[in-house]
Amino acid sequence: MGLLGFSFSTVSLTPSLASSPPSLPLLPCHLPSLSHPFARRSLVLRVRNLGYKSESQLFELMEPGKAISSELNRNLYEPIEPYSTGFFKVSDLHTIYYEQSGNPSGHPVVFLHGGPGGGTTPSNRRFFDPEFYRIILFDQRGAGKSTPHACLVENTSWDLIADIEKLREHLEIPEWQVFGGSWGSTLALAYSQAHPDKVTGMVLRGIFLLRKKEIEWFYEGGAAAIYPDAWEPFRDLIPENERGCFIDAYSKRLNSDDMETQYAAARAWTKWEMMTAHLLPNEENIKRGDDDDFSLAFARIENHYFVNKGFFPSDSFLLDNVHKIRHINTTIVQGRYDVCCPMMSAWDLHKAWPEADFKVVADAGHSANEPGIAAELVAANEKLKNIIKNGS
Repeated sequence: MGLLGFSFSTVSLTPSLASSPPSLPLLPCHLPSLSHPFARRSLVLRVRNLGYKSESQLFELMEPGKAISSELNRNLYEPIEPYSTGFFKVSDLHTIYYEQSGNPSGHPVVFLHGGPGGGTTPSNRRFFDPEFYRIILFDQRGAGKSTPHACLVENTSWDLIADIEKLREHLEIPEWQVFGGSWGSTLALAYSQAHPDKVTGMVLRGIFLLRKKEIEWFYEGGAAAIYPDAWEPFRDLIPENERGCFIDAYSKRLNSDDMETQYAAARAWTKWEMMTAHLLPNEENIKRGDDDDFSLAFARIENHYFVNKGFFPSDSFLLDNVHKIRHINTTIVQGRYDVCCPMMSAWDLHKAWPEADFKVVADAGHSANEPGIAAELVAANEKLKNIIKNGS
């Protein structure tokens, strides 16, 4: 275990490497003396960040005249437009919207959005190098442009896992990288555990394991200790005699026969989450709660999944099945001050899966659009890109 709780690589540094010429390039500076323990540890960490896990790869980099470039891009890519869009019928009832952007011949990556019920946005494409990646975004059942809108029928975790597989086969993709944040991290873990042979690598953000204590923290008053001003409108929509379980009270209203009752509950539910998603308030994000179309799908589908405990057979289901995906190159990115999906879940996943890279962003909350989190997400994709390019 190293600094900040990160595990360091087990790559051995042999005496021949320690005697390498001091003029060997390392990043913008030169290779320090490897007799010093910190210098050796620093080099191992830098090499690991590139994804080089074997000694032979390390020596290949150190051939005369070959620089070690572990300076990964951390900037969002420029906005791009899809080169194809479509609607794919996944059941007699549901049709999902999907799009492809980037390089049609590139390495496939599928983006799993949050919520559930959040849908995708054009900015989601910017985490990926469009020259290297074939970027696939899709709206999950009932969300975004998928139809029927805000529908809860035939809408379970297992339906979504099946949809991801159907989409992969529809697009004739043998295997792909999986990227998911918040609920997207939940779905990424569940999908990868069901189909580990179809996943080349994973980037997970704002870990959500859909456990009872996580739901209770955010929806039953825990997070209210930090955001009492945002909590009170959410609380006050529910009469005092129904406040024993806000999830159930909102479920009743989000499934009311009266559409205005549904919309009022959806707006309150969505605003509560949007007001707590950033370390610093983000007005543009908060305004999404005023969009009845977005809020209805977001609130109804989220609540539906939470009432049903994610449709998982046990509270610790995702942690219990980490052994099925332990071999997959993965980076976990977590904001230290994430109120929506507090760091306890990312930490529990890290302890169950120490082989995965664990990046804690010290000055961030929940949103993927916060600068520190966005930088780590881009860098994680760049690391996986380098691994693929070098055939490891």
